[in-house]
Order: sequence, then structure tokens, then C-alpha cells
Amino acid sequence: MSIVNCQLSTVFAQVGAPYIHDPSTIAECDGRYYTFGTGSGGLISEDGWSWHGGAERPGGGAAPDMMKIGDRYLCIYGATGGGLGGGHNGRILTMWNTTLDPKSPDFRWTKAVEVASSDGMEDQDAIDPSLLLDPATGRLWCSYGTYFGTIRLIELDPRTGERMRGNTEKDIAIDCEATDLICRNGWYYLLGTHGTCCDGVNSTYNIVVGRSRSVEGPYTDNVGRDMFHGGGRMVIAAGDRKTGPGHFGRTVIDEGVEVMSCHFEADFDMSGRSVLGIRPLLWKNDWPVAAEAFRGGTFEIESERRGYSLELAVDFVRMEQERQRFWQIDPNEPVKPLPCQTLEEVIGKWPEGNIPVRCSDYMFRPWQRWTVTPVPEAGGYLSAPYFRIVIEGTERALAATADMEVTTVPHYTGSPEQLWRIEQLTDGTFRIMPKSIPGHEGTNTRYVLSSVADSTPTLAEYDFSSDNSKWNLRNH
Repeated sequence: MSIVNCQLSTVFAQVGAPYIHDPSTIAECDGRYYTFGTGSGGLISEDGWSWHGGAERPGGGAAPDMMKIGDRYLCIYGATGGGLGGGHNGRILTMWNTTLDPKSPDFRWTKAVEVASSDGMEDQDAIDPSLLLDPATGRLWCSYGTYFGTIRLIELDPRTGERMRGNTEKDIAIDCEATDLICRNGWYYLLGTHGTCCDGVNSTYNIVVGRSRSVEGPYTDNVGRDMFHGGGRMVIAAGDRKTGPGHFGRTVIDEGVEVMSCHFEADFDMSGRSVLGIRPLLWKNDWPVAAEAFRGGTFEIESERRGYSLELAVDFVRMEQERQRFWQIDPNEPVKPLPCQTLEEVIGKWPEGNIPVRCSDYMFRPWQRWTVTPVPEAGGYLSAPYFRIVIEGTERALAATADMEVTTVPHYTGSPEQLWRIEQLTDGTFRIMPKSIPGHEGTNTRYVLSSVADSTPTLAEYDFSSDNSKWNLRNH
């Protein structure tokens, strides 16, 4: 029998006031991030980590989606439906704006245009729309619907946001709602929210997926079940004291760096409120999987290039051991565990100033163990705050240098070159990026911790196709 730990935990989520329900896919505008929810408002973030209210859209209604097409933003939303204000008689509408900044003089939404509807009598509910602009064809698609009947697909005009003339809706799934369409590597993915909503800590929402070689389906899961007959592979379920993930959105930050957004119906650490969630998005055998939020810990930092460990460039200190020749070992003699080498046994031999770093075989030694700790007061990025990286048990901190190298300084001070952006890549490895590089103004978004040759850590431009840019964080 397993016991689930539901003890109170340290809050680790999007910070500020990230309260939202049915969030749209995150959109970027003039360096800020926006997401819109049920009602007339939404959230804004300067860095992707701390969120506050202030986003605006007219029309009210439910479950909008947002997409930038060219130099304009297309918003789509459900006016009623879903049992809101009159049962399942719903309308899907679109409108445009050239900016999402409500303080801009150019902030003006166009008149909303209806693109789909439901009469409340048929088994279909015109609500919860999402948008996909097919990168292969340039065609614009919308999926919508709820548990009340089917999920439908329609085609829109990417120039006007209106329904394509003569287009007939197609039923593509059942037993889900709040769908989203994405395209990757020649596959089309239909992500649907399964389970019950709007019941706080008792909501059973989770997000499932099927895929197809055609945007019109059929969408099948990993064991061949059609989503029109209830199929779907799990992407994210309840966890981390948060229940009811729903309303999937995908954001591509860089090649190999992706996140998914959703709401959690109830965050146990935030009064059970519905909150915005952002998680790293992994791809396993061409299936999307939400990763756990990275919280830090004590790790071996292992290069994907060779498998060597990041360490201080200090003298190797041997451990004393009473040894028997292997042919003289008595199998009946009791065994006893050997303690690891301690920091106190070696730290006195280290230099007092800056100590360079290198990569070498991992041997459980104190100069190879790094404690990674979130620093939420220093801001963050989509999915996490910045982190500090220090040798376990010390204040000796990893830092970027003006000559594009890395070193360790005796004391962590919180300066930008000692703060690190740690993002899990789509293949499960991590990129480790200094917030700032001395002598290079502004926030760094190009240069990452990189391993060259077999034992030389440095800073180099991020390249997802190269294992030099990738690291594993091993909890030994």
C-alpha cells in the first residue's frame, strides 16, 4: 500500500497573482507575456514567472484562445454555451487587435464576428475554441466543443478570422473539452481536457492527447484508440498539490525549449484557487509529456557530451580504505557501508579566491556536488525562477565571467552573473544559462554552459543539435 503525502509544502508556482480559469495559449507582445481567461480579463507578466492582472478583451464569455498572425493578434472565444447563461446554446466569435497592451494608443479590438454556433438542442456545444495555423499549408483551423456532444473542427480564413465560405464542421472527438491543436514533425495533435471541472479541489480534469497525419483526423492515442471513441494518452494529471489541469497551450521558446500552459482547478498551497500553471514540455517518441517543475536540489551536473561531471579544479584528495585482496575476501565477514568523503576533509586544501571549474569522472566527492536553489526574488522566465548554484555546504557559487568563461567565487552575492536559468529541454536534458554576462549588457538569452573537448566547461551559443549544450542533473 502506498501513502500519498499531502503535507503542506513550500509554494513553488507562478508567483504574484496568477489567478485564472480557462487560460488562452500564452502570447508575447513587446517583451511581455499575456494570457486571457473566462470573463473579460487576463494576466500579464514581464518575465514569464511573476503574473498580475491587467490584460483586457471585450465580449466576456468563456475560454478564449489567442494567436499572432502576421503583425496582428487573433482572439477567439465562446460567448455562452457550456451551461453558461442559458444551457448549451453557444456562439464562437473572433476579433483582432494590433497589440495586447491595453495602455497602447493602438489598442483597439475589431468588432467580433461569429464563426460557429450551437442551438442547445443538438449534442454539441459551441464553446472552448482553440486555433491552429498549419505551418505546412498556412490554413487556419479551429476546434471547439465540450462533453455535451462532440468536439468539432472548422476552417477559418487567416486573413479575416471569418469562417471559410462553404466549410462544413467535422466531428473529431468525444469525452473531452477545452481542446487544443498543435503541429509538430509531420503530426497533428489534438489535446483534450478530460474529467470534471469547476469543482475546486474535487475537480478531476486532466489533459490527454491523440495524433494524426491529417488535421482532420482520425486522432488516435498510443495504443491505437480513436479519440472519437474515447481514446487519449495522458499528458498531465493532478500532482504537486495541484488538481485539475485543463486548457493546454504550447509555447516554443527556442529550438528544443518548449513549455505548456494550463490552469489548475485548485492549488492546495494557494487557498485552493484556480491558477495558471506552466511546465516544461518534453517529447517522448513524438508524444508530448509535461515534465515536473524543476525545484532545485543537490546534484551531480553531468555533461551530455561525455558523461563527465562539472567540478572545482582542485587537487584530488584520496580516501583512506582498508582493503583486502579480492581473492582473500571472506564472504561470511559482515559488510559495513563506507562514508563518503566529507567537505571538512578537503575544503582546507582549496584556494581562497576564485576557483576555476572543469569536467571529470564523478566520484561522489565534495568538489563535484552542487546545490541548486531557487531565488524567486530575482525574477524568472517561463516555467521557473532564476537559481543559484553553489558547492554543497558552502557559499562558493558558479559564476559567468567577462571573457565568456565560468568560474566559482568564494561567496554568493546574488549578482546577475551568479544567477542561472535552468530549463529542461524537449529530450529531457537541461540547458543552464547565466542571467547576465559581465561586460555584455542586458539579460542573456544566447549563451549557455557548454562542454568542449572532454573536460573544458565554458560559455557558448546554445545549439540544441549539439550535446555540448546539454546537461543532466543527477541526484546521487
